[in-house]
Amino acid sequence: MSKLQITDRPELDSPTLIMGFSGWMDSGEVSTGSLEWLIEKLNAKHLASIDPEGFYIYNFPGALEWASMFRPHAKIKEGLVEEFSFPSNDFYYNAEQNIILFLGKEPNLMWEEYADYIFTLASTFGVSMIYFLGSVSSLVPHTREPRLMCLTSNAPIKEKFRGYGVKFTNYEGPASMASYLCTRCSELQLDMVSLIAATPAYVQGNNPKCIEAMLRRVVGMMNLKIDLNQTKHLASEFELKLNELVEQQPDLASNIVRLEEDYDNDIFDNEMGELKEWLEQQGIRLD
Repeated sequence: MSKLQITDRPELDSPTLIMGFSGWMDSGEVSTGSLEWLIEKLNAKHLASIDPEGFYIYNFPGALEWASMFRPHAKIKEGLVEEFSFPSNDFYYNAEQNIILFLGKEPNLMWEEYADYIFTLASTFGVSMIYFLGSVSSLVPHTREPRLMCLTSNAPIKEKFRGYGVKFTNYEGPASMASYLCTRCSELQLDMVSLIAATPAYVQGNNPKCIEAMLRRVVGMMNLKIDLNQTKHLASEFELKLNELVEQQPDLASNIVRLEEDYDNDIFDNEMGELKEWLEQQGIRLD
């Protein structure tokens, strides 16, 4: 029995699929935050879902702080369980903009089967292009325009994105679901691009500035008709509040100056010795 449950059959014309995952590659909640904003702003309708059964580990050994990240979510009030939810993986659509939106949790298990369901839906609705929106924690300053790194499924699509001011990724290490999907797209001769925002490692939690930068670039690339004034306002407020907090921490402020210098000189370096050590002393790790 298929775990892909299609709930609607809209008429779409070679739509674009935009994807986001929670978990890996969601620093600053750029991946999930961008998709949540698009789904809400476009009043997107539910299209399909992937049953989570078998794709996730719920009982992960280790410290409570770490193990709790794998558990289902429950809400209990006055001794009664009001809500109990497993990870969700849902597709939405907006026919006017001709796009499909996917928001899910990166699976722990059976990546091949999980990907098969995504590609089955893509084939069913004739998807012509896939975008993944993600982010990684990096040694970059919050005072500059967030950088976007890029991974593509083939050389022709890479040439198309060369003019968008992205930096093509050089990386070797643990892989994400997005990288796996990109590999599969190459085999299927389907165009896919992963856009990865570099978020400041010293800023924890939701990052409206990086979300705004991602949305602005994607809306421009796809020529979508969406008003971004709200996200721009939130990004400006966020940066102002962050600047006020930084002024109260001289050590952090001096380190940010160093990050600004490297940014302005176009230096990409996540091995910045003393600064990396300082961040780790504050409980902030890049790996």
